[in-house]
Amino acid sequence: MKSIIVCCHFLSADQNIQIPEQFKGIRAPTSALVTSSTDMDCERCQCQHEDKHSAILYTLLSQNLSHSPPHQRCLCHQRWTVCLRTPHITCQAASDVLVKTISFMKNLPSFHLLPRGDQLLLLDSCWVPLFLLGLVQEMVTFEVMETPAPSMLEKILLDGQSKRQEPEWTQPMLAAVQWLQCSLNTFWSLDLSPKEYAYLKGAILFNPDVPGLTASLYIESLQREAERALQEVVQILHPKDQDRFALILLITSTLKSIPPALITDLFFRPIIGNADIVELIVDMLYEITSWQPAPSPRMAL
Repeated sequence: MKSIIVCCHFLSADQNIQIPEQFKGIRAPTSALVTSSTDMDCERCQCQHEDKHSAILYTLLSQNLSHSPPHQRCLCHQRWTVCLRTPHITCQAASDVLVKTISFMKNLPSFHLLPRGDQLLLLDSCWVPLFLLGLVQEMVTFEVMETPAPSMLEKILLDGQSKRQEPEWTQPMLAAVQWLQCSLNTFWSLDLSPKEYAYLKGAILFNPDVPGLTASLYIESLQREAERALQEVVQILHPKDQDRFALILLITSTLKSIPPALITDLFFRPIIGNADIVELIVDMLYEITSWQPAPSPRMAL
C-alpha cells in the first residue's frame, strides 16, 4: 500500500470559508503538519496521459466483464478515496468521544429547559463540531490509507458478486480528510484548558442562528453567557495574548464547516452501516444510557 505524507496550512486559499469581519487580519498558527500514513508524491493527474489497458491479456480478460467499460483509476492522490488504517481502534475511540459529547448535553440543565423541538434542531446542527472538539480534547489521532481496489482478476472471478460485497456508502476523499486533519491539528496547537473547552462547547451548542428555533432569544442569551465566560477565562489564563479569544472562535468556524457526511462515513459507517447516525444520537440522548457498539465484520478483518 502506498503512503502519502501531507503538509497543509491552515485556511488555505482554496478553502471556501467565510471569515467574520472582526476576525480578519488575525493569523492562525501555520506550523501544524499533517502526516497521513502512506509515501507517494503525485504532482499532476496522469489519467489522460497513460494507457495501461492496451495489453493483449487485458483485452482478452476484459471481454468477460459484463458491466461498464473498464477505465483507469485516477492517479491524483487528492481524488483518492480513503479509509481508516485501524478502524477497530479509531472507531472505538470515536464512539467513546461521541458518548461523552452526548453526556455533555445531558448534563446541561439549560439544554433540558428548551422545548424538545429546539433540542433536536440544536443536536442536528452542532453534533459534528462538538464531536470534533471532543476528538481534540481527547487527543484522538488517526491515519488513513487508500481504499483497497479489487484487482482485474478479482473483478473477473467475482463479477456480479463484487457489487454485493462493496459498501453501499461512499468513501471519503483524501482532500477532505486532509482538511479535517489540518483543522484538528490547528486546534491542538492552541492547547486549550478544560474550562476553555467547556465554555466553548456551550457557545457551539447554543446557536441561535439555527432555522426553526422557537426559543431563539433564550438560546442567544445562553450563547452570549458561554462566550462571556470563555473570554474571561482566556483573559485570566493568557493575559498577554489579546487575540486568543477571537482566534479560538475563528478556528471553531472551521469545525462547523466540516460536513456531517464526512464524519459519519469516516468514523461511524464501519460500525453502524447504513443506519442514520442522527437517529442513533437522538436515542442516546433520550433513551440509551450507554452505547457500546459491536464491531462489524469488516472491522474484524
